[in-house]
Amino acid sequence: MGITIGILSIGNVDPTNLVPIKDGLPKIFPKTATQIVDDKLPLSPNALDKQRGQYRSNQILAAIQVYAQKTSLCRVLGVLDEDIFVPDLNFVFGEATFPGNSALISLRRLRPEFHREPPNLELFAERAVKEAVHEVGHTLGLKHCHRLSCVMHFSNSIFDTDKKQRVFCDECFMQAAIAIDCLK
Repeated sequence: MGITIGILSIGNVDPTNLVPIKDGLPKIFPKTATQIVDDKLPLSPNALDKQRGQYRSNQILAAIQVYAQKTSLCRVLGVLDEDIFVPDLNFVFGEATFPGNSALISLRRLRPEFHREPPNLELFAERAVKEAVHEVGHTLGLKHCHRLSCVMHFSNSIFDTDKKQRVFCDECFMQAAIAIDCLK
């Protein structure tokens, strides 16, 4: 087996929302195992920007990095159900160390209901897996891809996320496979 990715709840996350991510990541990354870790990280109130009503993703990512250093996991993907942002952007779906061992995704804007659409668990799970693959890809050193269908294409909106596939283009797949082989 290659690498193990631990999926870590940040704040209050419905554990059933982690299962599609746990099951989806190994289908995309060669020689990868996933596990939902028992630990949960609290969501620091210091990360909340009260004016924006959003959390600073870099502060949450820093907490995930500290957690990751204390484990034997190769990668840790934090999952939270709050809206997140980075400076100069209205929001982000996720953030990752590049390259590194820590990543983060937010489920908030991946929900169809956020966009005034009817609930759709299948679409929600598909979006979550795409964003998880994207952020873990960054931890492996993959940059944003210019191909619209590649999972490493930057999502500026939920429409971009829906357009891209959950898999890498050929070029990004080779980069991911090489990066994983180097981690053994």
